[in-house]
Amino acid sequence: MSGSSAAPGAAPCRFAHYFAICGIDTDTGLEPDELAAEKKDASFEFICSCTGENLEQSPLKRTFKSKVLAHYPENVEWNPFDQDAVNMLCMPKGLSFRTQADQRDPQFHSFIITKEDGSRTYGFVHTFYEEVTSPQICSAMQTLHLMHNAQSATANNPSSASSSSSSSMDSLASSLDEAEPPTSSSQRAGSYDSSRDTLYVSKAMCLITPMPFMHACRRFLLQLHRAVTSATAPPLPLESYVHNILYEVPLPAPGRSLKFHGVYEPIVCQRPGLGELQLADFPLAEAFSLLGVENLVQVFTCTLLEMQILLYSHDYQRLMTVAEGITTLLFPFQWQHVYVPILPASLLYFLDAPVPYLMGLQSKEGADRSKLELPQEANLCFVDIDNHYIELPEDFPQFPNKAEFIQELSEVLLSFNVSANTGAPPRTRTSPGSAPCTPARERRPVALRQLEDDGRNGNLAGEDLALLQLLQGNPTLERLQALTKRTGVTVARVDALRAGVSAQGSQGPGARTAAEEEELRNAKLNVQLREVFASRFTTMFADYEAFVIQSAPDLESWLTNREQMHNFDKASFLSDQPEPYLPFLSHFIETQMFATFVDNKIMSQWEEKEPLLRVFDGRIDKARLYNVRAPSLRSSSYQRCSILKESAQAIEQRLMKIDHTAIHPHLLDMKIGQGKYEQGFFPKLQADVLNTGPTSNKWSHRTATAQRRKDRHRQQTEHLGLDNDLKEKYMQEARSLGKNLRQPKLSDLSPAVIAQTNWKFVEGLLKECRTKTKRMLVEKMGREAVELGHGEANINGLEENTLIASLCDLLERIWSHGLQVKQGKSALWSHLLHYQTREEKLQHVDLQGVVPVLPSLHPPFFCLLRHIQSMSEIKTDVGRARAWIRLSLEKKLLSQHLKQLLSRHAVTRKLYKRYAFLRSDEEKEQFLFHLLSLNTVDYFCFTSVFTTIMIPYRVIIIPIKKLSNAMTTSNPWVCVSGELRDSGVMQIPKNVLEMTFDCQNLGKLTMVQLGHDNAGLLAKWLVDCVMVRNEITGHTYRFPCGRWLGKGVDDGSLERVLIGELAVPSGEEDSGRGCSTPPLQRSPSQARRISITSLSGRGKKAVAYMESADQMGDLQETVEPLGMTCQSLCRYVNAINSTSRNIGKDGKFQLLVCLGARDRLLPQWLPLLVECPVIPRMYEDTALLRDRASVNALIGVLETLHDFPVTLEASLVKGIDL
Repeated sequence: MSGSSAAPGAAPCRFAHYFAICGIDTDTGLEPDELAAEKKDASFEFICSCTGENLEQSPLKRTFKSKVLAHYPENVEWNPFDQDAVNMLCMPKGLSFRTQADQRDPQFHSFIITKEDGSRTYGFVHTFYEEVTSPQICSAMQTLHLMHNAQSATANNPSSASSSSSSSMDSLASSLDEAEPPTSSSQRAGSYDSSRDTLYVSKAMCLITPMPFMHACRRFLLQLHRAVTSATAPPLPLESYVHNILYEVPLPAPGRSLKFHGVYEPIVCQRPGLGELQLADFPLAEAFSLLGVENLVQVFTCTLLEMQILLYSHDYQRLMTVAEGITTLLFPFQWQHVYVPILPASLLYFLDAPVPYLMGLQSKEGADRSKLELPQEANLCFVDIDNHYIELPEDFPQFPNKAEFIQELSEVLLSFNVSANTGAPPRTRTSPGSAPCTPARERRPVALRQLEDDGRNGNLAGEDLALLQLLQGNPTLERLQALTKRTGVTVARVDALRAGVSAQGSQGPGARTAAEEEELRNAKLNVQLREVFASRFTTMFADYEAFVIQSAPDLESWLTNREQMHNFDKASFLSDQPEPYLPFLSHFIETQMFATFVDNKIMSQWEEKEPLLRVFDGRIDKARLYNVRAPSLRSSSYQRCSILKESAQAIEQRLMKIDHTAIHPHLLDMKIGQGKYEQGFFPKLQADVLNTGPTSNKWSHRTATAQRRKDRHRQQTEHLGLDNDLKEKYMQEARSLGKNLRQPKLSDLSPAVIAQTNWKFVEGLLKECRTKTKRMLVEKMGREAVELGHGEANINGLEENTLIASLCDLLERIWSHGLQVKQGKSALWSHLLHYQTREEKLQHVDLQGVVPVLPSLHPPFFCLLRHIQSMSEIKTDVGRARAWIRLSLEKKLLSQHLKQLLSRHAVTRKLYKRYAFLRSDEEKEQFLFHLLSLNTVDYFCFTSVFTTIMIPYRVIIIPIKKLSNAMTTSNPWVCVSGELRDSGVMQIPKNVLEMTFDCQNLGKLTMVQLGHDNAGLLAKWLVDCVMVRNEITGHTYRFPCGRWLGKGVDDGSLERVLIGELAVPSGEEDSGRGCSTPPLQRSPSQARRISITSLSGRGKKAVAYMESADQMGDLQETVEPLGMTCQSLCRYVNAINSTSRNIGKDGKFQLLVCLGARDRLLPQWLPLLVECPVIPRMYEDTALLRDRASVNALIGVLETLHDFPVTLEASLVKGIDL
């Protein structure tokens, strides 16, 4: 508290908020993890056994509880210190013990703490090993070792069955602990003898900062550790350096650079300006090298689509580098869900979360991925960082222009001499004794700079220090200094002087060290890679503002009605995009990150713009100045980023010219004798001087003024607008699950808290189900959907498929929540198989009795399941589960089947824990009710997706039974056509009106061609209709005919083209499912097929007229301007007449109308008919063709067809040569 009271306005602008030390508490001794003792509790079945004391492992391999030994200051008002979270993330697997025979290299890693409001705090940790001097600790370790040896001698084959069978999380834990890291000695691994060995224990130094200055914090901690392990004491007590970075080093202002001083060397950092991409200090080059360019782009795409992403590596810093690298590249969007780059061992239960997440899991070196059992994998992107490979989910859309995008990224990497291929990067970790560990030729400028800038800090008197700060960076004095060096005044050896002068001549007045050169190179590469990603989004979403719907008059009404409002015209936006972009964009605009982006845009009309949105809008405005284009001219051609050099130059200029130098570390007013230096041991720092900051300095006053101004503005906003608490409540409720669960609570792992977390998951899943089913219904509601902006037929199908894929993902997550034992990749399919096995056993028992129960009770369920199992085209459990969902939804049986599946409570209790969604009775009933609402509309989600499977069809021909023409003596044939393909001509056996055939999926059926060869005595055939049934989906189509087929009757046609419609089911099985989607043709903006029957009309006189050769000659004698049109009409008529098909006069005229509509020629042909000389002889005065006004109106109607693409079935125009 004293820290916050000392300088209340300063901390938001401080470089670091806290400095903490974590390690072993010698007062309490060795403590096993408390969670392990409670593992038997049902609420803790998911906690792995490796978190506590495992007597099967050597004591040196076990992990023990660490503690925060000290942190400074005690508390900061705006960022309270979370002791449990810091301790857990500084040492995610607890304390680690080593002996002199083991490797004890220091390790660096970073972590992140995400608060409920989405704000982040960064931690940077330097872990090293310190000798254990406590006799009690050494004695306890010796005792544990003796107990371990005794147990090993008595139990040759220790059993782990109890831990492996309890749950899938336990098998995950055991697989993580199977592989042990190799030891560096021939001595038996894990042995310890207090009389012979020296015991070491891990200790961690941690800096907590508001911004991710990773390189600066790493260098500071490295120098601090170097001061502890050095043979000579540091120039000043360690308190001076810690106090300096906590209270006297400010955050760099936006667009400025800052230099502050560590123990031995100055440290430089920079912060991007307000119009630039936000700070990202984690090296993207390492992330690209670890995964490869293509793999990283694939993981990036999974992140954009909000899938579950699990990073897997033995190195904590690699986990953080890849996680931060990916989320940094999302600009202008932000990850909205669970984000835990380093998942502590005690939080493995969070992998069971049925929400999108991005988490990192530590592996043991040499661990086998095949033995790693994860709770859910149906929608999981698994990233094995160490082995440089990824596992992607099924049904994965590719990022637009992926090949060109990867090529541009590879070129940027190669320009910095970074391999674009997958490969292990060089180790970036350095030991304290070797840093900066450069060759002698590179170390010489370091020696010069230490003399010139006094890199040792604190050896100068106060006046000299102030004078040095005044003179540093003065170009005149620097030139004089260079001149004196050239005249022979030496400050080091002559060769070192020459190296320094050459460095000055090539790099400017301030020569940089090798480490600084590497940081500058990483910073320039980072920003160029990020600019390539940002350029893609600027191109894809350049016109997004035109599709944002801002209908609310004020912020309060918008927040109140957020869930009911339609904020983005998705259909119009997709219709404006190039065709190759649609598979990705249709999924992406359904994500939470895109919804939040649109929300921020709408709220910006009442509030200050969110920083990322402000930068993005500024880039779009700038792009429009140089590239003005109409939205209709969208192109899928790849546009390369054009500002790579400018972005890198901005960073280099900031680092070349330091804008601000912080106060040097100095002696503090502290008691002499405390904190005595002892090599190899981090001293106990004096809390009284580190908990209190300086009473005033120049930048804290500026910050305090700015803070007061912000406070006044906030108070005015609260007074005039909506109450902040209510506003936050609305915003949280308006956005989907994940917003409140960005990170699990690390401070309280009690059963009650974990139960509450799982209850939030259950509530969130139910809310997501309600939202998705409502959206799916709106998409299918015909005219109502058109009024909401969903009208385009091609976009409608794309959106529908996206929503159904999202529903499949939701059902997989629901069935994965609270799973006891994971079996296979798909939890839903595993449950279906368990149910099927149980019912078959019951059926076998019933068959031994009198009455077989099963066949009469639930035949549709098992028939559908067996259909899916018989499809050899589907190779995986996830694919089978999704096929089952789609087929059940298409048959309008999804809710009924899931209710039947969950009716066996014994199976559910066996498979799921008590907190699982499927064991929450009330929520389960609501869930099934929401799915039942989907029966009110028609879906073809199975038919349209599984396009290559073989499907049995049944054809029934229904004749009109009069004049004894129910049968024909000729040889009939039929051809069934759908949206995907046609069946080909199939001969119908004589005297048979029903046939079945197997064919590759035809899609939705659209047309049937029925005919015969006119052979035999009774060649005439009067057909009422043809019925075709898909035997898998159950859809039945009716193709009305009502015409004769035969010569000398009707129009003499031997072939009829029949247009079908979906028959409404009517039967006991389908009662209650007789609802259907409103017809698509109600939408005036729909690009639909032209119905043949709707365009035919009564055209017999026109047909007869056009078939006459004399009248064709009359057409050719028409006026000159119509010559080209007349030729086209004659060409089409001749092509139709010359076909070998016996389609009759009506059929020919219908075909002519269809071809004219497709090729946009009908409005040109109609005036030819009106001007023909034979028109007065063929038509009465009251006929339409004799009325000029009516003809002109008809031409106007026909011209409207030009706005729509007319697609004709291939079988319809077969044999027409144009």
